[in-house]
Amino acid sequence: MNTDTYRSRREHLRADVDGGAILILGNNDAPKNYLDNVYPFRQDSHFLYYAGVSETGMAVLIEPDGRDILFGRPYDPDDLVWHGPRPHVGDHATEAGFAAGMDVSTLKSEIDRLIAAGVRIHYLPPYRAERAFQLAELLDANPERVGNGVSDDLVRAVCHQRLIKYDDEIAEIEDALGVTAEMYRVAMTAAEPGRREYEIAGLMQARALELGRQQAFTPIVSVRGEVLHNHSYENTLADGDLLLMDSGAESPGWYASDITRTFPVNGRFSDRQREIYLIVLAAQMGVISAASPARDNREMHLLAARTIAGGLTALGLMKGNPDDAVEVGAHALFFPHGIGHMMGLDVHDMEDLGDIVGYPEGEERSNQFGLNFLRMTRKLKPGYVITDEPGIYFIPALIDQWRTEGKHTEFIDYDRVEEFKDFGGIRIEDDILITEDGCRVLGPGIPKTVDEVEAAMRG
Repeated sequence: MNTDTYRSRREHLRADVDGGAILILGNNDAPKNYLDNVYPFRQDSHFLYYAGVSETGMAVLIEPDGRDILFGRPYDPDDLVWHGPRPHVGDHATEAGFAAGMDVSTLKSEIDRLIAAGVRIHYLPPYRAERAFQLAELLDANPERVGNGVSDDLVRAVCHQRLIKYDDEIAEIEDALGVTAEMYRVAMTAAEPGRREYEIAGLMQARALELGRQQAFTPIVSVRGEVLHNHSYENTLADGDLLLMDSGAESPGWYASDITRTFPVNGRFSDRQREIYLIVLAAQMGVISAASPARDNREMHLLAARTIAGGLTALGLMKGNPDDAVEVGAHALFFPHGIGHMMGLDVHDMEDLGDIVGYPEGEERSNQFGLNFLRMTRKLKPGYVITDEPGIYFIPALIDQWRTEGKHTEFIDYDRVEEFKDFGGIRIEDDILITEDGCRVLGPGIPKTVDEVEAAMRG
């Protein structure tokens, strides 16, 4: 991103928020167990979008008179010893097109001046406790009531602006996906019976580091694919297991990628694995074929759900009319999550802002199990980048619970399902860009069909 990009983004934001000043705080270091031992720093994504600076202890103030100020830490000679030379806040300000760069210690006085003049301070909801305390100090407010002052106008404006991804952003995402493809290539060739999950996780992350990239989120690398967000790497890969990997590299400009592949540890799908895999693949490809500005994401979710219900009915795991089964949510025993989410600077883009990101104003989430986890129902628009990630999972505890409750017995053959309780789970995920007349799968392509996966595992 260049200077004009950041300046233009702030100008648009100022125009979209009617009156008042806009305060965007950057992240601070987060200590692990004492102040100098911190977690790897990741800048706030809204701050990155409007300032493009990945440095701790910064803030942006967009004033109604057209002046933008970047605030940062003052020069400290000790930094040369511990961290080496770094750009001055004024250098960052020039690079991102700010009118001025100022010492962050002066931020409160600037805010006090604006408040004294009757100017409202717009700010976003704090997702870290420390942010709530920081806002309370700057605004002379009670930390417990900071959330009450969040600006709905600013939330709507930021959401509206960041939903659409432009060419430079798409290029960042595709850069990240190129590295992610390398990660999966390494993992597929390394996976074999006897290796540990942590070995595979280490090899794929090492490949990203070799290419100068960080992870966009903590990778999932598990033979327990029925545990949707399983971050343990302790299992040993065994003959007959399926290895589910959900991961993605981050671009140099901090944009995310998010890919899931599931593959057989021994390099060949069994007949049973192939049958379930092909149902998931059909659901995933069906969304790719159908996604366009003529549809909304709820339609995409239900399309995938009907494909899954139809496939499981053909295998005898479900019964009755698949459309009726989806209508009442019987399929969610096997597909308990939504079809996907927005993606950009955040892997779940802007979800700190709440459901406004994925739901039109006035629309609330369903209370039906499975459908209630759908993160997005919006009408699809050109420039949206979304994930397409259907799955089928056999979750023993959930199967037992539903069977005990006699839930959806008209649509589920529990005796047949019992035979699959040791199966695990399969998920397939790509990142897609909505275009004027359809969609495009982003990235260089990562093996996905049965033949492609088996060939990749042979090296």
